[in-house]
Amino acid sequence: MTGELPARTLSSKLVVVARASAASDYAPVLTALAEGGVRSVELTLTTPGTFDAFAALRSTFDGDLGIGTVTTLDQLERAIDVGADYLVTPITSSVLVERAVAAGIPIVPGGLTPTELHSSWAAGATAVKIFPAGQVGPCYLKDLRGPFPDIAVIPSGGVDADSAAAWLSAGAVAVSVGGPLLGDAFHGGDLGALRERARRFVEVCGS
Repeated sequence: MTGELPARTLSSKLVVVARASAASDYAPVLTALAEGGVRSVELTLTTPGTFDAFAALRSTFDGDLGIGTVTTLDQLERAIDVGADYLVTPITSSVLVERAVAAGIPIVPGGLTPTELHSSWAAGATAVKIFPAGQVGPCYLKDLRGPFPDIAVIPSGGVDADSAAAWLSAGAVAVSVGGPLLGDAFHGGDLGALRERARRFVEVCGS
């Protein structure tokens, strides 16, 4: 495998998935998240301009900054070039995992079935992402740990503060959180309220 997740991601057990309409919307939200104690943010490639904005955001965000929604080798290579701390893909792709392993960069590929998750883990993924996690729940991880006791799992999709605690109790190495934490922050929402939500998630995941 490509080794452990970046230190601040691993210690905080929380990855915030930032999916904005435009990369110009990232900065104030990342600032609020950092003020709320968040130390790992995944910037998604469904947000136009993410690669171009990455260097500036990397210089100001005090934490691990990853790139997500990576689905092609070209995207993976560019994410490596701009200095992403880790990569996330919503799909099961041995090609992407093998390239990340060769480059020595942590990668977390998505999957839902035992076959998908195990194939990525066996190919060398740093961890695997159960997606969409809201469709199965934390008991699913307990079942997976029967045949796959050592698999490192991060649930993503529909994880709120309550289920985050349950997933971590079930053995997840971290949780990946989007809408339940971000709310309307990318649509003119109150950034003070975002900071408070971030603090709650940070507390839940750190307890």
